[in-house]
Amino acid sequence: MNISTPIPACEFDFRTIVRPGDTISWPQAIGEPLGLTQRLVAQRAELPRLRLFFGMSSSRTLLPEHAESFEMTALNGAGSNRRLTGKTSIIPSHVSTVPALLRQRAIPVDIALIRVRKLADGSLSTGVIADYTQALIAAARCVVAEIDERMPRTGQDAIIPASAVHHFVTAGPDEVLMPDPEPTPVENAVAANVAAFIPDGATIQLGVGTMPVAVARALAGHRDLGVHTGVFSDAYIALVESGAITNALKGIDVGVSVTGGLFGSRALLDHADNNPAIQLRSTEYTHSPLVMAQLHALYSINSALEIDLTGQVNAEEAGGRYLGAVGGQADFVRGAQLSRGGRSILALPSTTPDGKISRIVARLSGPVTTPRSDVDAVITEHGVAELRGCSLPERTRRLIAIAHPDFRTELNAAAR
Repeated sequence: MNISTPIPACEFDFRTIVRPGDTISWPQAIGEPLGLTQRLVAQRAELPRLRLFFGMSSSRTLLPEHAESFEMTALNGAGSNRRLTGKTSIIPSHVSTVPALLRQRAIPVDIALIRVRKLADGSLSTGVIADYTQALIAAARCVVAEIDERMPRTGQDAIIPASAVHHFVTAGPDEVLMPDPEPTPVENAVAANVAAFIPDGATIQLGVGTMPVAVARALAGHRDLGVHTGVFSDAYIALVESGAITNALKGIDVGVSVTGGLFGSRALLDHADNNPAIQLRSTEYTHSPLVMAQLHALYSINSALEIDLTGQVNAEEAGGRYLGAVGGQADFVRGAQLSRGGRSILALPSTTPDGKISRIVARLSGPVTTPRSDVDAVITEHGVAELRGCSLPERTRRLIAIAHPDFRTELNAAAR
């Protein structure tokens, strides 16, 4: 299908390209080509049973009842994936390893659906996402691309040749966007403690969600911050405009913010369009310990569902449901501590939103996402527990000191 005469995505016939047992995949979050995924779901009764593989979703394309037509597999339970809990098989993988898993077909992909914008030199940009998109395209037998002029023109690992695409369609009117959510007062209190821990001139890694937004806002008064991260959101713009982010002291990629994805609103996409101060890179770069070791004072900020009294971290399951991710947490926890002057922070409110359950616990209720041997600093609204070099009894004392006061007595009893 010629790039100069694409048909609308809503008219594409998946029967012409699928084979029984095929796996169909697309990029994460706002990288989802919504016209194609909506068409795939609409046409499901006419297709053989297929397998879907996806990362974090932000759309309402997939519903639990679609499991009757598709075998669904995902990297995490974040975003709108949460409503698919129980219908989706999770592949627990560090984000840094996903490109290799795709190339080696440990995670097989037969058809890749992507969004692109045409560039002046005839190449294509995947615009908002680069994390494992190149590997996804290379692994697929067939690549179908939505041409979407709303996408930002970004470079580096977001660039692909037009020859990599087998079928072109035009994007529909719907688009996935991710405006920043509003943090709670407790999250803002946690963020204030995090910001006080981070010095001017540090390089920061933040994800998306309410806690990263709160931390970014709390950093507005800092100076000469750099950015090296897996994804960033709208909150990034305010830090650039306030002068907090200059990327002047990073050690490498000086003057440039490096990320694997833009997970934000139209404002972020417009800000990134043809912006030389933003580079989109693969997870094999953003999450590489060799790269992070070259950065100046990398401070990684991640969160968790719960942390036990020895420092073990569960960022995946709560209440028997898969709600989080392995993601890039362990990659950045280790990478930050390889950076000269770097630190790793795990930031979380001390309780669940209703205040009924402590998130610092005697024993984890889910898997160990990050082992206690890797954990550096844990921060709640009640303070900072620095765990590096601490014995198990000392870790317990420090973590109880930043737990919610309502739970400290029972945590002390459990520790004894």
